[in-house]
Amino acid sequence: MKNFLLVSAAAALLLSPRAQAQAPLTVPAPVKQALDQVQPADIKAHIAYLADDKLQGRKAGTPGYQMAVDYVTKQLKDLGAQPAGEGGTYIQKVRLRRAFLKGDATFAARDANGTAMPLTAGQDYVVYPSPELPATSVTNAPLAFAGYGISAPELGYDDYKGLDVKGKIVVIVRGAPRTFASTVASASQDLAGLLKAAVQHGAVGLMLASTHATPLASIKTGTYSVLGPNGKVAVSRTFAAGSKQQFYGAVSAATLQRFLQTAALDTAQVFASIKSGKPASAALKTTVTASAQSTYQDIESYNVVGKFTGSDAKLKDEYVVHSAHLDHLGITAPVKGDSINNGAHDNASGVSCVLEIAKIYSKLKEKPKRTMLFVFMTGEELGLLGSAAFAANPTVPKANIVADVNMDMPTLIAPLLSVVALGAPHSSLIEPVKKAAAYMNVTLEQDPEPEQNRFIRSDQYSFVTTGIPALHIKYGNKTADGKNNLSEEVQKWRAVTYHKPQDDINGQFDFEAGKKYVQLCFLIGYQVANNPARPTWNKGDFFGQRYGSR
Repeated sequence: MKNFLLVSAAAALLLSPRAQAQAPLTVPAPVKQALDQVQPADIKAHIAYLADDKLQGRKAGTPGYQMAVDYVTKQLKDLGAQPAGEGGTYIQKVRLRRAFLKGDATFAARDANGTAMPLTAGQDYVVYPSPELPATSVTNAPLAFAGYGISAPELGYDDYKGLDVKGKIVVIVRGAPRTFASTVASASQDLAGLLKAAVQHGAVGLMLASTHATPLASIKTGTYSVLGPNGKVAVSRTFAAGSKQQFYGAVSAATLQRFLQTAALDTAQVFASIKSGKPASAALKTTVTASAQSTYQDIESYNVVGKFTGSDAKLKDEYVVHSAHLDHLGITAPVKGDSINNGAHDNASGVSCVLEIAKIYSKLKEKPKRTMLFVFMTGEELGLLGSAAFAANPTVPKANIVADVNMDMPTLIAPLLSVVALGAPHSSLIEPVKKAAAYMNVTLEQDPEPEQNRFIRSDQYSFVTTGIPALHIKYGNKTADGKNNLSEEVQKWRAVTYHKPQDDINGQFDFEAGKKYVQLCFLIGYQVANNPARPTWNKGDFFGQRYGSR
């Protein structure tokens, strides 16, 4: 734990105004000239097209999404960017699998006396389809409560220590000890990692329990995973890739309480213990018998990849990525009479910014030393699936990707006076961020909303989990009137706009802020591309230790 508290303290120092002012950035005249040519109207034009009703919300695998793929591909071609997808094209195929239950699943829980608990499907429990195994079943599988399901002995916390889960279903709640730094706490709640930990300890399944009296998620529209070249599940947040996992489900807070009571565990005491950093894992005196049959709809979708080749004879074989997700939610139930989720901010704005960064590079006669890669990804809204597919099997040598600068909903609704560099304090990427921010006269701040877990909720995290240092620039809290409460305004805006049809081109935008955001992110990537040294994880950093060896 001590190491990570030190990392947090170091991050705070790195973000201080004094540290930010050091080592000013010198921008060559041709680069400055290209930067100055960024036009807010061009940013708006990209967003207007991508968020038009005719694209029907750009849901992955739909004709509307294909229109977005075609648009971005044409833009890259017109800029003179070279294809960097598969087979000399600009695209990388991503095979998405949509899994559904075939008929009704069975689920029965019994206490130590063999007495069945009266439970209602959809209200007390949900059984999920398996994205790989058409038929799954468990018979009298014992339950074991494993707290948060975190196995991180390097942090001094392990919910599996002393707990035998072989052949059992592991029951967990989402969360992390309050002693964890915010980004580490976020990463510790990633379902892919939690599933992997359960299976590695011998569990046959995972059960996710609610901690509040909220409705369980509906799975009527299916669950999504990515298939690898071998036709097996490569990325999923309901199935551990490479396993024979037989069960994934969810239960309500009331059902969890009944399970804990069979082992004489007090719910309040258990939650207080794990929150404080003391595991409270225990075998439960409950068994589950369940079965499910699954059916599939396989969908082809695409990432788009272009590049500008670097100028250095050796470093041109290394890559700096600028990324943004191209998909959105498609058509859903109407909200105020509108059912098309146009996704203007989320994430036509990020795509527009990457295109404008590519345009800056198109204007540079002398390219940076490393090759610049522009990746527009599918399936972010389905669980970071397109970025996970790319990061796991990129169209360029994985070992040669040195960094990712991701752009996801930069929230361009007010002047860009401060930013948060999500993920940057974990690696040497904080240095180019500081220099670029100082050059652009933008204040660098700590995350005003760490509870949002934004670091693991966007595509840069897929790069992180494959060992590639990555960051995501988001708005800060600074405002022109000095109130410095932009996060409050964003929360109000988000409540009526985020993931709703109201996120369209007619909404609130500050395209001058978009110009500044493009320039800032360009300068970050440009520095990385010209630095002879590759970015490195900070010594002792959680992400570097867990994922950094590639």
